[in-house]
Amino acid sequence: MRDTLLATALLGLAACVPVVGDEEAGIPTRLQGNWALTALDCEGGAAAKGLMRVGETTVQFYESRAVLGEVHERDASRMRASFAFEGEGQTWQSDMVLDGQDGGDTLIRRTYGNTDLPGPLKYTRCG
Repeated sequence: MRDTLLATALLGLAACVPVVGDEEAGIPTRLQGNWALTALDCEGGAAAKGLMRVGETTVQFYESRAVLGEVHERDASRMRASFAFEGEGQTWQSDMVLDGQDGGDTLIRRTYGNTDLPGPLKYTRCG
């Protein structure tokens, strides 16, 4: 009986530990969807150059696509992982942090390595 209770408690604690190094975990569901840098991005078309589409294992931008690699940190609303990018005839690797905020209405993206981004980018969830 005591061993059963201990095993149950340990399983409960294991569920609270962030997944690290697990490529199969995917991008958290709360971070998936369409995200816009400006209101026009949600409307689509040629003006949607700041639209970011986050799927289970991919992030798509106007002229590039990133495929999830090794996950370094992950919880329900934030992750840091390595991504393989391709776009405009080039390929590169970068680490990216996707950080959901404001109850899921805001996403902050930070990219590290092989990037010319000036700093964090703030996205708003499309309707």
